[in-house]
Amino acid sequence: MTLDQAAILQATNLTFHYPGQELFSNWSAAIPAGVTLVRGGDGRGKSSLLRLLAGDLAAQGGQLEIKGVRLDEQPEAYRRQVFWVDPRSEAFDQMTAHEYFASLHGAYRGFDDTQLPTLAEGLSLTPHLDKKLYMLSTGSKRKVWIAAAFAAGAAVNLLDDAFAGLDKASINFVVKMLNQLAGDAGRAWVIALYEAPEGVELAAVVDLGD
Repeated sequence: MTLDQAAILQATNLTFHYPGQELFSNWSAAIPAGVTLVRGGDGRGKSSLLRLLAGDLAAQGGQLEIKGVRLDEQPEAYRRQVFWVDPRSEAFDQMTAHEYFASLHGAYRGFDDTQLPTLAEGLSLTPHLDKKLYMLSTGSKRKVWIAAAFAAGAAVNLLDDAFAGLDKASINFVVKMLNQLAGDAGRAWVIALYEAPEGVELAAVVDLGD
């Protein structure tokens, strides 16, 4: 397969199976700048695909490349170009939101602290920034991950079921931010959802079926 020069992330012949469940066999895709929707029903592999693209789950075959950096050749350099947090993660539970944001500077050189007040306000996070993450609701923890993604400046940003547990005002804010960021020719946003999010301008769709 010829690499797509316009792609931010290129997946070539990606293969991944769980025992007794075949998810991806020689799967290839060119993820462009803007917002790409990964849609599919339960068990179709939406979350697994995001973990594969992040380098968080090891494929059994194939190749992933972001802007000329291959996961198999330069794994750390590849992962520094990806923002990904499993929304169910408890790894950061003993940190406050402020501490979590501060911890990301080492991983993301483009992390922009100046955006955080606006992001926190837009996501109704401001009252929770000094609380440890284990004290937050599921929706509020997701807001922390989303705010971090918007501030990180990563080339590829992976959001799994980003709207789950969010209030209407926060959903509207996320939609507005995604549409603003969709115009950045150097960044890709991959969002996994059961159906297309209302109001989000999509550059591409990866349909895993129902």
